[in-house]
Amino acid sequence: MKRIGLLGGSFDPVHVAHLALARAALDALDLAQVQLIPAAAPWQRGPLRATPSQRCDMIRLAIADEPRIVLNTAEIDRGGPTYTIDTVRGLPAEQRHVWLLGADQLANFCTWREWQAIADGVDLAVATRPGIPLDPPAQLQHHLAAQQRGVEIVPFAEMPVSASAIRDRLAHDLPVDGLVAEPVYRYIRAHRLYHD
Repeated sequence: MKRIGLLGGSFDPVHVAHLALARAALDALDLAQVQLIPAAAPWQRGPLRATPSQRCDMIRLAIADEPRIVLNTAEIDRGGPTYTIDTVRGLPAEQRHVWLLGADQLANFCTWREWQAIADGVDLAVATRPGIPLDPPAQLQHHLAAQQRGVEIVPFAEMPVSASAIRDRLAHDLPVDGLVAEPVYRYIRAHRLYHD
């Protein structure tokens, strides 16, 4: 049974590094597909700039030519504060899943609500982020080692691209060429997103 990759995030906006990570995971982990899961209201960060429907629209535009990358709206449909454990518990039991993490998320993983249950419910895979080591927290290492499991690595060329930097550039009318897909950029312009 091939596994399904899960890539959660704010996607405010979705950018080229999100798509590159999804593609890299498809190949490196031999996944059937990768699902992008936009958060409704991430509890570890401030309010999002684009609405849930706008973020979903941008994802649909970004993945229009990516048949193995799909949108999963479970967290937005559920609403309220977004906790990964709720998403993991709602996954189909007949499928195997891999939660894809950036190195920064891996470093903070043990601060997530019911992180042990998340680690028990899905496999974990991490991709590099600039300047952040790939070592799992000791608590997570011990938890997985007790089950003879570990964190998988997604070989990923580091891309210093962040949604916050893109929003800042857009707020100052600076170009974002090569940072977001062209249909996404046209959508942002049409809806005047991220302009102060």
